[in-house]
Amino acid sequence: MSYESEVLSDWYLLFHYGNPEEILHGVALSPDSFPPGALHFPEATVHAFHRRTGNGRVLDAGCAVGRSTFELTRYADEAIGIDFSQRFIDLASTLGRGETVTYRRYSEAQRSEDLVAHCPAHVFPEQASFEQGDAMDLRADLGTFDLVHAANLLCRLPEPKRFLDRLPGLVNPGGELVIATPATWLDAYTPRENQPTGTTLEFLKEHLADSFDLIEVEELPFLIREHQRKLQLSTSQTSLWRRK
Repeated sequence: MSYESEVLSDWYLLFHYGNPEEILHGVALSPDSFPPGALHFPEATVHAFHRRTGNGRVLDAGCAVGRSTFELTRYADEAIGIDFSQRFIDLASTLGRGETVTYRRYSEAQRSEDLVAHCPAHVFPEQASFEQGDAMDLRADLGTFDLVHAANLLCRLPEPKRFLDRLPGLVNPGGELVIATPATWLDAYTPRENQPTGTTLEFLKEHLADSFDLIEVEELPFLIREHQRKLQLSTSQTSLWRRK
């Protein structure tokens, strides 16, 4: 499904901005049926590690509709969210301007009801900006960052090594890198020859170890609702790295 589609935008807006009651409305399972944090993944990847405060600049690569970028403003003076989907960027930018976005939550097939997304109250949207871009070919004048965050991006890239190779030049010495990935490697997104031959964590170590120290690894659950009887429950291997 195209990341420019209205249906996928609806799913991601609910994933990023829906509360547990909205996400599980009509579902024959209670919130206790799911691992803790599964209904708050876009925030969890930001808050998973005890992060220092006072970061000057942060980059959210593969920001989708922007919830993690907004969360990152709690730790930084400037947060830049970049995503390949122009539709996602337009939605995140709308929310950042203080406007609301109406979207659909699906019950069956095309049966749906409207919900409204808005920027969370506890963040600083004036410190966030959004732009369309390719994580494998980020613009040369982005500058450097105290933190780079990339959630559920890596295994959707045709050439993930190109993104990893750019990271040493993006993260300041002593800065941090958070990579979360469910490692769902599919030929439709990443040609087989560009996929890891071993585990994804081994792949990351191979390409990052010269410039980063691996600090911590944690599995974070997440749930994406398609409709009330189809819920995607996965975990994302979330690793924290520090620039040498």
